[in-house]
Amino acid sequence: MATTEEYGLGVFQYPRGWFMIAVADEVGDTPIALRYFGQDFALYRGETGNLILMDAYCPHMGTHIAKNTTSYVVLDGQIEGDSIRCPYHGWRFNAEGQCDDIPYHDGPIPASARIKTWPVVERYGCVYVWYDPEGGKPEYDLPALPEWDEPYWVRWKIDQLGELPSHPQEIIDNICDCGHLGPIHGSTLEYFENEFRDHVAIQRQGGGHKTLSQGADMLETDTWYTGPGILLSRVSGLYSAIMYITHTPVEDGTLKAWHGLLVKVDNVEPTEEDVASAREFQESSRLAFAQDFEVWANKKPVIQILQIKSDGAFHKTREWYGQFYNPRSEAQERQEKVNGFYTVKWLPPAPKTVSAAGKY
Repeated sequence: MATTEEYGLGVFQYPRGWFMIAVADEVGDTPIALRYFGQDFALYRGETGNLILMDAYCPHMGTHIAKNTTSYVVLDGQIEGDSIRCPYHGWRFNAEGQCDDIPYHDGPIPASARIKTWPVVERYGCVYVWYDPEGGKPEYDLPALPEWDEPYWVRWKIDQLGELPSHPQEIIDNICDCGHLGPIHGSTLEYFENEFRDHVAIQRQGGGHKTLSQGADMLETDTWYTGPGILLSRVSGLYSAIMYITHTPVEDGTLKAWHGLLVKVDNVEPTEEDVASAREFQESSRLAFAQDFEVWANKKPVIQILQIKSDGAFHKTREWYGQFYNPRSEAQERQEKVNGFYTVKWLPPAPKTVSAAGKY
């Protein structure tokens, strides 16, 4: 396990961006204790249905507001409206994190009786937080996925892959690593290219694939990161599908990962058989990702890649990734240094029709 400082990524320990933190239907009126970015959080759903994410500890005496099962505050109902009470003394904090009630105190409440809250969005069955070491507002949107609400598509059921003792840099390298596709996934590549567009990193490739193509003549993927942690991939072959892989730092050198697959079927309203087939294909997709996961779980960190001329654009990919570990005032300059197309010497680039069709 190596740290951000060892990779030389930038001045911040954790990157700026949108990150998944939970599966939406698992969040209810009982707060969930979470840990990401080296700190503890509490996530709950208020009575209005709104999701609230806040730092985990009460400013009064440091109690973790989401790690108690025996307090009568918890047993009698910890959530009131969109507010939550601390299990230790019953102090109540509203959705903005300000304490607005102390049961045994009728005087003024100190302004410092406040818990930091975080911007969260519920989308595609997932909960996302905007994390920014500088405290700024989101500088880009979550990726658009119109197929989520369209007919013919079977929505994913998120696979929770757990924690991986690896820095996210090792996972990000995969976006340009054409050389592993044959040995790990059984791919027979016919074309490959990368493109960087500001906060988006793109990979386009096509060829056979032993895990996913299952006899189809060609598996083509148009894959992109929106920011440092959310990857989507439009897949065409045996099925039309959209693969979802996302990871979020837990500690500096440890991450948590999830996977899903949105699958297009023949029926406007998917049947039970359609859903079963989609789940089978999602499991094949998960197994393909597991092939990468096994390598990452057992490799040592690579601070300096022994890059050869036939490798993909590892150095450019790491430069692109570094923008999220540095002040946003430097982002445009860093983007301009890497924006553009990158190919490998032993494969042609993607057909222009493929490159032009991408929507990111």
